Amino acid sequence: MPAEKRLMENYWDRIKSALKDTIPLHTYRMWIKPLTIRRDDAGGLFIECPNAFSLRRVQEHYSQQIQKEIKRLTGQSCRFGIADGRHGRSSRDAALTVEPQLTLPDINRQVNAGRFLRRDFTFDQFVVGRNNDFAFSASLSLASNRQAAQNCLYLLSDTGLGKSHLTQAIGHHILQDRPQERVYYTTAEDFSNEMVAAFRNDHLEKFKGKYRDQCDVLLLEDVHHLGGKERTQQELSATLDSLFESGKKIIFSSCYSPSEIPRLADKLRSRFAYGLISNIDPPKFGTRVRILEKKAEDKSIQVSKDVIHYLASELSDDIRQLESGLMQVAAKSSLLGCAIDLKLVEGVLRNMVRQRKTITIDVIKKIVCRHYGVSHQDLVSRSRKQVLVRPRQVAIFLARRYTDAPLQTIGKSFNRYHATALHSINAVEKGMRESGALRQQIALISEKLETGDF
Repeated sequence: MPAEKRLMENYWDRIKSALKDTIPLHTYRMWIKPLTIRRDDAGGLFIECPNAFSLRRVQEHYSQQIQKEIKRLTGQSCRFGIADGRHGRSSRDAALTVEPQLTLPDINRQVNAGRFLRRDFTFDQFVVGRNNDFAFSASLSLASNRQAAQNCLYLLSDTGLGKSHLTQAIGHHILQDRPQERVYYTTAEDFSNEMVAAFRNDHLEKFKGKYRDQCDVLLLEDVHHLGGKERTQQELSATLDSLFESGKKIIFSSCYSPSEIPRLADKLRSRFAYGLISNIDPPKFGTRVRILEKKAEDKSIQVSKDVIHYLASELSDDIRQLESGLMQVAAKSSLLGCAIDLKLVEGVLRNMVRQRKTITIDVIKKIVCRHYGVSHQDLVSRSRKQVLVRPRQVAIFLARRYTDAPLQTIGKSFNRYHATALHSINAVEKGMRESGALRQQIALISEKLETGDF
């Protein structure tokens, strides 16, 4: 047996070496390196995975490659299952071991502080593709390892590509595996507001103690909203220092890299950049198809493969757009009492696709000038008069929302640096939260853009 065991280990080393040459190194380390091989009670070869997530991932993406190499070297096939530590017994077949991530008993799980975690934002519900494979692997690794070498992660992507999903999935996984850990999920804006309220009510020490002494995992979203908030930045820097020194896990998310956030203290910028920065790109066609298939299955929407492919080809901006298109199609089908076919889908998507193709920065400038009664020359001038600042900020905000132009290009079209453009976007977002009048103005202009009334 020792000789046979050495032979099997030699075969397995050769198989892993072959796989290492064909897949990215981070993928190999995450999914292939932890696997082990042994013989089961029936004498067959058995690949052991450390957990259900690993088993699902390996079966979906690497089982064919592994089977091919094992067949070539040994002439045998193999089964996959979860390692159970009882090598004298045969583990369950893969079909019996693949289990979905358990749902928490609450509709939305409340963490120790801050916002609720969305019930469906788990790793099991996340569709992995080449655009987000590294971010998924990094998130799962951080969530799974109690004593990870890397305890800080910065998720970077445009809106609607999955960074909030992964952030909350980390929280779900930790609470599921280690419910005694204190997980705080909040946004940078809420953190700032909470700090201001604590200061006004003379509860600042209690606020500091909660985050520094009573937090094991901090999930902090939209950190770009901290730009310009000096007092909040100082407090957060001190909090992060305490958490880093204690070996706590910290996950940041943002639409912008640390170097792009304007008016951010150098110390805080270095803290953000200290963690592993993982970018999430827009999903490719194949990934969009799988996202739609999963959403349709989860929502019990009966839809053909042709319709799925049509939606995936037409809706290419982000995941939210995919979900919106699918739900609008399902809603219209339900209201009309008819099946979902290509004709119905084409009608629903016509306006969604047209708006993306026709709305340009120049169109936005034109409609904003008309709405506020200012000239194009004034809009792009260096003037800082309030009567011009707000229309300019709104135009920049809408250019970011409705076009694919980079922030630097948007800023340049208004004779501004990209940092100023980002400040304008943040100012409008904040103003919309505080002012119903501004929300109405944005809604009115957006309606005109979306209906082609320009």
